Amino acid sequence: MSSVISPKAEISPRAKIGDGCKIFPFVYIEDDVVIGDNCVIFPFVSILNGTRMGNGNKVHQGSVLAALPQDFNFVGEKSELIIGNNNVIRENVVINRATHRGCKTVIGSDNFLMEGAHISHDTVVGDRCVFGYGAKIAGDCVIDTGAVISSNVVEKANTRVGSYAVVQAGTTFSRDVPPYIIAGGSPVGFHGVNTTIQKSAGVEEKTLKHIANAYRLLFYGQTSVFDACIQIEQQVPSSTEISNIIDFVRGTEVGIISKL
Repeated sequence: MSSVISPKAEISPRAKIGDGCKIFPFVYIEDDVVIGDNCVIFPFVSILNGTRMGNGNKVHQGSVLAALPQDFNFVGEKSELIIGNNNVIRENVVINRATHRGCKTVIGSDNFLMEGAHISHDTVVGDRCVFGYGAKIAGDCVIDTGAVISSNVVEKANTRVGSYAVVQAGTTFSRDVPPYIIAGGSPVGFHGVNTTIQKSAGVEEKTLKHIANAYRLLFYGQTSVFDACIQIEQQVPSSTEISNIIDFVRGTEVGIISKL
């Protein structure tokens, strides 16, 4: 099935557009762009050099993909923005490409980015994440599968959000948010285990209890984070989720958020 492209769209003849796409008037697409099949690009979207987009994506009015990095280290090098499949990118979203040659900003598949969200250079987003209105993600961040970044969250550079974590609206944070928890407040703190999303993802009740026990040791034990990880290994039954928690915490470079 051929694509339907408005004659009022400005598209470089060098851009590669897949089959079954619909591109509305006043879309701007530069030379070094690849768009997969069955994508919908609404009016006034700009898709700039370095964009590599998969199939089934919907990009709404006013969004800018592969915008130049807002990074003082950027000197015009060729880099990329990689976008997976079936993402919904709503109005006025900005996603920057990476800063340096050969590097990538990555957005996985099945994500939902609400109006005004901004994903900065070299950030890596997994699958099935949600970004609320006006969420601002700085450069070099990692956001794992199933995370929910609520409205007006500010995530500072070089931080991570673990799988199925929720960051509550209006939160600003500069330390890592471990998987499966709810984080929020000012200063940001641990607000419990995110059981609702995990249940919808099929996590068993006993595993949820083990996760809660792990975080009891981590946040409320009278010991260091390093020793808490050892206690979790010794006292909490092993599972994929428990291993993810331990690996995440041990892998932190900026520290994890604290208890309230």
